[in-house]
Amino acid sequence: MADQQARTDGDKRSTEIPAIRWEEPPEGPVLVLLDQTRLPTEEVELVCTDASALVEAIRSLAVRGAPLLGIAGAYGVALAAARGFDVAEAARALEGARPTAVNLSVGVRRAQAAYQDALASGGDPTEAATAALVAARALHRQDAEASALMAAHGLALLDELLPGGGHRILTHCNSGSLVSGGEGTAFAVALAAHRQGRLRRLWVDETRPLLQGARLTAYEAARTGMAYTLLTDNAAGSLLAAGEVDAVLIGADRIAADGSVANKVGSYPLAVLARYHHVPFIVVAPVTTVDPDTSDGASIEVEQRPGFEVTEVAVPHVPVTGAGGGVPVAPLGTQAYNPAFDVTPPELVTAIVTEEGIVSPVTAQALAELCARSRQVTTG
Repeated sequence: MADQQARTDGDKRSTEIPAIRWEEPPEGPVLVLLDQTRLPTEEVELVCTDASALVEAIRSLAVRGAPLLGIAGAYGVALAAARGFDVAEAARALEGARPTAVNLSVGVRRAQAAYQDALASGGDPTEAATAALVAARALHRQDAEASALMAAHGLALLDELLPGGGHRILTHCNSGSLVSGGEGTAFAVALAAHRQGRLRRLWVDETRPLLQGARLTAYEAARTGMAYTLLTDNAAGSLLAAGEVDAVLIGADRIAADGSVANKVGSYPLAVLARYHHVPFIVVAPVTTVDPDTSDGASIEVEQRPGFEVTEVAVPHVPVTGAGGGVPVAPLGTQAYNPAFDVTPPELVTAIVTEEGIVSPVTAQALAELCARSRQVTTG
């Protein structure tokens, strides 16, 4: 069950937007989300009291972005446990909400394992629920720490590849604090450059059909005082041809064992353009986004979204007549091809930046070694 409420203290919020938080009012624990479908015109919170409400929030993209989905999945398991629901059933529903983002299943399984371990050790359901919550909070904290490390590593890489500062960065979709426990992935690198006076311009791809760049990245850039410019996705080629881009930075929803990167649809053509124009194409993502069980790009399941997201546009305060609740922009009955993601092969990726370091060139062996180092740090 979910309720929405408008925020009235928007001017008091820090630049690090609280996209998700756990609260425990007298009536029982809840998970509070910033509803990203309402941005940038309204800052509205969505209050989830059970896992089914969270599943719907994930599917509707009210909460989105690989790292944040992992955090949400873990909290969803903790919420089901605390509210006395079937944890295994909630975990299955949460894992299936969006198939491409591997972080979602990582978060769900981490909290579920903590819950089951507590029960196996003789704990009662209340103690097991507490264990799941502790695991979710730990993941939330670790993602914030990873965000800061990725920003530092990414900025160091930019300075190495592009000495002298004045970076002009092109980004696609949204990869800031709206997708993270911290300040994000690719956007966090641009933000670090901005804070140190080394960002000349952030070019923001509009990111059709749901405009995550226009609605969300521009929103975050404006809040942080960045110099940014919005462009339609199909203008990126002319921008690169004009020599106005020094590097392309994107996030990722899943990175296969061979280094293939699944990210918001439109990322792959940017990689091709970047290679042709000799511009670095850099992926920034936490180690949890690397999926060693997915061998290559062809093995990544790409989520197919409803066609009405392409054939209609959502316009606030305008009467809607389309099946999806938007204004039709195509003839009735038009079929639409609407993959949520595309896959960029490793040979087009200049580097993958993680909290554990940088992989460049991108190879299966280098990725495996990085993940092994990460496991040693986690278990050490």
